[in-house]
Amino acid sequence: MDRHERTLILHRILKTARYPVSLKRVQEELQCSRATMYRDIAFLRDALGAPIESDPESGAIHYASDEAERFELPGLWLSSDEMAALLALNELLDRSDPGVLAGALAPFRKRIEHLLSDQASGRVLPVERIRVIASGARKLDQIVFRTVSGALLNRKRLSFHYRARTTNAPTTREVSPQRLTHYRDNWYLDAWDHEREALRSFALDRMSSVQVIEKPAEDRNPADLDAHLSSSYGIFSGAPKATAVVRFSAHAARWVADEHWHSQQQGLWLADGRYELKVPYSNSRELLMDVLKYGPDAEVVSPVSLREEMKIMLQLAIGSYSSGAVR
Repeated sequence: MDRHERTLILHRILKTARYPVSLKRVQEELQCSRATMYRDIAFLRDALGAPIESDPESGAIHYASDEAERFELPGLWLSSDEMAALLALNELLDRSDPGVLAGALAPFRKRIEHLLSDQASGRVLPVERIRVIASGARKLDQIVFRTVSGALLNRKRLSFHYRARTTNAPTTREVSPQRLTHYRDNWYLDAWDHEREALRSFALDRMSSVQVIEKPAEDRNPADLDAHLSSSYGIFSGAPKATAVVRFSAHAARWVADEHWHSQQQGLWLADGRYELKVPYSNSRELLMDVLKYGPDAEVVSPVSLREEMKIMLQLAIGSYSSGAVR
């Protein structure tokens, strides 16, 4: 452990301690010699200005009560594990959405790599061992992403051309951005549509000619956002119209029981080892597609309309394979 990490640990001990900390505990926490411990205490107090006081009888140390609240280490202080985790998160962002923040984060990343290399005695860390596999990610225009995120954070309105996949019809929208959502490797904008006077979700990859309008964005109540955009299954908005009941085989249950499908999902283990899942939904398409991936290991039980819709989808799929040779 180098002095950087020992200083960080010492600061955190004194910052969180309610009572003076014995020198024995400090030495154990820092995992160093007594002489090194004294040098670290002196460095924190004299070089970094920490308000360290010591008990004249026991020698225990603590931060002065009137200064402990406001004192923090100057700059960015992270342990090697924390920096490694941060580097892994940066790798996740860079590989799942290449270029989104690559330019802005490049200097920061180089600094983290340098600090980690210093703490690893000059050894270059094998970042290539962090593997990120994007699934179903669509091409994202970096200018669109930056314009939308900038308007969102600066609370400005946006105008853009939009072509929804459901209709493929071009429209022009003026919206007040409410929040960005990263869902299944793709980005969506939750926004208040001024012409339609309603909350809508827009796929960023379907936006074009995005411009910031110098008008303040209207803020909607977070509870209304959650009720409209998060209460139903998947990315489709709207209040739930029903609750789907799906039963999975004992084999599939090993995976499904640990999966997060919805914030209001309910799961029940059945006596024969199967697993019953209940999720609210407003639009059936995404839900049925997720159930379909389990094939014969999943059965839609209710409502009847959803069960019949699944039957039709399966019959159409079978029809594609029973019509003879491939055309």
